[in-house]
Amino acid sequence: MRGKAGALAGGALIGAANGLLGGGGGMIAVPVLRAGGLPARRAHATAIAVMLPASAVSGGIYLLHGLAPWAVLVPVALGVAAGGFFGAKLLGVLSERLTGLVFGLLMLAAGIRMLL
Repeated sequence: MRGKAGALAGGALIGAANGLLGGGGGMIAVPVLRAGGLPARRAHATAIAVMLPASAVSGGIYLLHGLAPWAVLVPVALGVAAGGFFGAKLLGVLSERLTGLVFGLLMLAAGIRMLL
């Protein structure tokens, strides 16, 4: 992902995954950003920051098409916001090794869960 063309191509892949799957772009963004030379902590932080516009666009489309029920969206969004706040605070405290380990284990668990 070196250079602007690589960043644009990686961003398009990440956005497409997020729009198609309703999430998961961040799971792709971290390895893409790491391959582009960012250290782990910066890759995790940047992945979240770049997902904001993709999630806003995808979420708006889902809402317009009635795919996201407000009764579920509001309480879950509040929980996600609180968890995101505390998770961002933890990112600055945890070692890059531990952050990578937790990220890898969550990806593995999610993958296994999706296959079952």
